[in-house]
Amino acid sequence: MDSKLEQRTCIKFCCKNEIKCSDTLKMLQKCYGDDTLSKTQMYQWYERFKSGREAVEDDAPGRPSTSKTDENVDEIRQLLIENRKLTIREIAETTNISFGSVQSILREDLGLILHDDNAPSHNALIIREFLVKNNTNTIQQPPNSPDLAPCDFFLFDRLKKPLRGTRFESVEAIKLKSLEALMAIPKTDFQKSFEGWIKRWHKCIAADGDYFEGDNLNFEE
Repeated sequence: MDSKLEQRTCIKFCCKNEIKCSDTLKMLQKCYGDDTLSKTQMYQWYERFKSGREAVEDDAPGRPSTSKTDENVDEIRQLLIENRKLTIREIAETTNISFGSVQSILREDLGLILHDDNAPSHNALIIREFLVKNNTNTIQQPPNSPDLAPCDFFLFDRLKKPLRGTRFESVEAIKLKSLEALMAIPKTDFQKSFEGWIKRWHKCIAADGDYFEGDNLNFEE
């Protein structure tokens, strides 16, 4: 039997026996090593079997779906909740939805946009051409405005505090401690930072883009 089909059969077995998805992935990785299905593929098949699918074989080949149905929107939303690093192409391949439809769902139905912090890499000609070609909306940010960048006004300081005053013997030790500090930040704090980010937009607009500090500006949410 093909390795992929074997793994799907194992996933089906684990799902029916109510073995957690994360534990299923660990068992597959132990058995198949580098040939293990990707985390995204594994979770996708687990959800299919959980929803009642029986077949482990691929669906009959056909053109990718171009339909923007509620089911497709929900499926893509769930994939992003599980892994926010997925590219549009990876989502399209996983869901068998056309690249253009995935892009449209991300932009129009899920409201995803690119926040541009004016980094040199973001302003490279090849990047600008790619964004225009793929109809990607961007939010331009005024130069030297760390108060409008979540990483600057929220994340970096939260990561620095646990590391401050510590001498590390290797880069690997720094990475491990940084990851530990990152994982220790509650999800609610990230949520609050993004809610605060929106308020910062309004304050910037109310000030006509001028710099200010401690001003009691009136603005509408």
